[in-house]
Amino acid sequence: MFHSTVLLAVEEAAEQAALFQFDLTLPLIAIQFLILLAVLNALYFKPVTETIDGRDDYVRTTISEAKAKLEKSEALAKQYTSELVQMRLKSQEIIAEAEAAATKTRNQQVLAAQQEAQTKVDAARAEIAQEKEQATRELEAQIGQLSDQMMAKLLA
Repeated sequence: MFHSTVLLAVEEAAEQAALFQFDLTLPLIAIQFLILLAVLNALYFKPVTETIDGRDDYVRTTISEAKAKLEKSEALAKQYTSELVQMRLKSQEIIAEAEAAATKTRNQQVLAAQQEAQTKVDAARAEIAQEKEQATRELEAQIGQLSDQMMAKLLA
C-alpha cells in the first residue's frame, strides 16, 4: 500500500512537471512571442536597419564621389604635367632666342667697337702722318736756314 501510494504520488508529480502541457499556455506564449517580435521590429530592428541602410548609402555615395574626385584630380595632374612640359619647351625656345639675340647684339657691338677703333687708329695715323709731314717741312725749313747761315759764315 505504501508502495502504491508513492507510485501514485510520483505519477501525479510527473504529470504536473511535464515538459509540454498542451493547454492554452503554449498558444499564449506563441502569441506573446509574436507580439514581442512585432514590437521589437517596429521599435528596434526597423530603425536600426534604416540607420544601417542610410550609413551604407552614405558610404557608397562618399566612395563614388571620392572615386570621381580622384579621377578628376588624376586628369588635372596629367593636364598640368603636359602643360608643364609645353611651358618648359617654350621657355627653352625663349632662352635660345634670347641667347641668339644676345650673341647677335654682342657681335654687332664688338664689330662696331672694332670699326670705331679702326677709325680712331686711321685718324691717329693720318694725324701722325700730317704732323710728320709738317715736322719734316719745318725741319727742311730749319735745315735750309741753317745751311744758309753756315754758308754765310763760311763765306764771310
